[in-house]
Amino acid sequence: MAQHGLTISAVLKTLREEFPDLSVSKVRFLDAQGLVSPKRSDSGYRRYSDEDVERLRFVLRAQRDRFWPLKVIREALDAYDRGLTPQDADFVSAVPSVPTPTADPDVPDVETLAADANETLSLTREELARGAGGTDALIAELETFGLVRPGADGHFDGEALAVATAAAALAEFGVQGRHLRPFRLAADREIGLVEQVPLRDESQRAVIAQRCLALHVALVKAGLRH
Repeated sequence: MAQHGLTISAVLKTLREEFPDLSVSKVRFLDAQGLVSPKRSDSGYRRYSDEDVERLRFVLRAQRDRFWPLKVIREALDAYDRGLTPQDADFVSAVPSVPTPTADPDVPDVETLAADANETLSLTREELARGAGGTDALIAELETFGLVRPGADGHFDGEALAVATAAAALAEFGVQGRHLRPFRLAADREIGLVEQVPLRDESQRAVIAQRCLALHVALVKAGLRH
């Protein structure tokens, strides 16, 4: 089996243009200090990956440019290994920073939540089932457990269609309407929280709702992952 990675000699050749005084003993010392952990070949020789070379470059720059002791370098590398990010492009930073979370595409934006519902849509129960890709029995079950509610005229609106469509998609996995009751209860609690928050103006309601949804999605994703 062919061995992958660079030999220590190849590492020196890669780094010596920037660090002309770098020696085999220096690299081995940093290895012994646990700052770099190259794999070993079957014959016991160190084999350095591209990541190992970049870690060495970081260590050497930190010593040369920042005069960091090995303890500080080790703490910085540990922070990077745990997902923190350098504050500048060349991977040398006095304080590793927590990466800025990106917007979760699974969470509706504030503008979407603030938009008026499609109040012109008025569906019969049969039309709701057909539009959602479900059955009359599913719609009846969703209504029983409070997930969709007809208006005074007995018709359902666009939001009911969104709920029924999601429920019909879950039904493909054997999830029945009765299983979805906790979603109704959780939604009611979240709505209650939003309504209790004092507002400077009504436009803040959508902002608070969006942040509650972001928290909900993050908790569900974390729970599924762990």
